[in-house]
Amino acid sequence: MEKIKIAIAGLGNCSSSLLQGIEYYSGRSSSEATGLMHWDIGGYRPHDIEVVAAFDIDARKVGKDVSEAIFALPNCTTVFCSDLPETGVSVSMGKVLDGFSDHMKGYEDKYTFVLSHAAESTKEEIVSELVESGAEMLLNFLPVGSEEAVKFYAECALEAGIAFINNMPVFIASDPVWAKRFKEKNIPIIGDDIKAQLGATITHRALAELFNKRGVKIEKTYQLNTGGNTDFLNMLNRSRLASKKQSKTEAVQSILDTRLDAENIHIGPSDYVPWQKDNKVCFIRMEGKLFGDIPMNLELRLSVEDSPNSAGVTIDAIRCCKLALNRGKGGVLYSPSAYFMKHPPRQFSDDIACRMTEEFIAGQDIEGEVADNSYKEGRDPRKSEKVITR
Repeated sequence: MEKIKIAIAGLGNCSSSLLQGIEYYSGRSSSEATGLMHWDIGGYRPHDIEVVAAFDIDARKVGKDVSEAIFALPNCTTVFCSDLPETGVSVSMGKVLDGFSDHMKGYEDKYTFVLSHAAESTKEEIVSELVESGAEMLLNFLPVGSEEAVKFYAECALEAGIAFINNMPVFIASDPVWAKRFKEKNIPIIGDDIKAQLGATITHRALAELFNKRGVKIEKTYQLNTGGNTDFLNMLNRSRLASKKQSKTEAVQSILDTRLDAENIHIGPSDYVPWQKDNKVCFIRMEGKLFGDIPMNLELRLSVEDSPNSAGVTIDAIRCCKLALNRGKGGVLYSPSAYFMKHPPRQFSDDIACRMTEEFIAGQDIEGEVADNSYKEGRDPRKSEKVITR
């Protein structure tokens, strides 16, 4: 198969895990594809992905080959594939904007960014590099709270005429104005805010669905997360957390039969613990009523390496985006967005979103107006099953 050519904005831990994974699965067979939801999507396998352009603002990454930059500080994720060949792609200086929070300047260099003294790239320069590199899509891995910077790169993707995968909780695909712009240019977009393979949000959603199906009334719930990577350090600035909390909270609220009042649901990053590095520890508590209004509660502790947990999902999103490009399909890709992202434009339960995505891969999806109308009527686009409404 031809290579899927990607560009990346933000060479942090998630990008490191993604690019390690592409090399890790190279030369393997489907029987050795542990940890992937799909080995083959439309004939494309994980190692058919190639990075052709990359942007960052850290002095330890800018100017380095991508294969070297992904292991530079402050990256701290587990190294499971260290023998990466040189890509021949140097990391370009990006645009800072609000991609760096001032509160991080007081921390040691090994924990935070070291801003490069290289001149920031202009939009024209970034667009030119995207076009000249042959990139087919741009992946956003910028820090949480980078509202201006994410919109800047989304604009660059539009001007370059390439697809956009928004892995972070700044609302682009789920914003009707941005969605319309991608639709008008017939450019695919998947977003917003990547779900982990088996992380806090997907686990919380699964438990909420279980409560619903077993007739347990959920009355209160929280999800508390701690970690030691740069993302958690960045989120100590609570002003940058608004979209993240909204994304994670809505992902759980949308599953509930009856939405909880704001004081009865708390979901979001809670604290930064440096020695945890890229390991995220999640605490979930759910309180409810059983038969006869008898109270019950559930507590769960989940420990995962944060960045590899999203890499396999990102690989699937990339390949679904490539299928859309091959098919000449633009605008929001509703099915992959619902399955891969926490805050998609249309929320469906995970089992329905999974089936819709399988149909999308097979070329049998019914996205667009039909799906929209079914959603508004509160049913599965193909059947009479109820879907999630916000």
